[in-house]
Amino acid sequence: MSNRTPLIIGITGGSGSGKTSVTNAISDVFKDHSVVVIEQDYYYKDQSHLQFKERLNTNYDHPFAFDNDLLIEHLQDLLNKKSVQKPVYDYAEHTRAKETVTIEPKDVIILEGILVLEDKRLRDLMDIKLFVDTDGDIRIIRRILRDIQQRGRTIDSVVEQYLSVVRPMHNQFIEPTKKYADIIIPEGGQNEVAIDLMVTKIKTILETDAIV
Repeated sequence: MSNRTPLIIGITGGSGSGKTSVTNAISDVFKDHSVVVIEQDYYYKDQSHLQFKERLNTNYDHPFAFDNDLLIEHLQDLLNKKSVQKPVYDYAEHTRAKETVTIEPKDVIILEGILVLEDKRLRDLMDIKLFVDTDGDIRIIRRILRDIQQRGRTIDSVVEQYLSVVRPMHNQFIEPTKKYADIIIPEGGQNEVAIDLMVTKIKTILETDAIV
């Protein structure tokens, strides 16, 4: 960790857009360097005060689902070279878990999530803002495959959720944040040119004393 002010890179895009692939591709290159990834998904609001049946109705694609106040507090602490206790979300219980994860301050902080550009307070903390732009038909196919293979979902349930929640929330809250992006990356992790450009940019930052 150098004496420079940490740089924050925001990476967003719709569900299944490939933003996590972009994040991983960038962070993997620097896994032995001073880089940390913070997923917005860890900052879903604590719902322990609600009955379990009430928690099942949570719309995880809506801005209200996120505890941005805590996320901003943690980012500011990291900018001030202080470690933070990142929350862990228990998807089985639909609320925040009791355990936390210690995150140490790093030179580069990658903040990844579907709505990281929706809140102006978060945008104002970012030095670079990326939007991963992938066609809707590709995103729904990826989501179907992921949820069936990794989460034991049925095709019917995935499609119903996509049509009733995911797609309208994307159109209302996620797609409009594209206008805030410094760089739009088509096709996510498949776009090696865009990723290479970002890797070069971050290498320059890590190898110099000035953040530009």
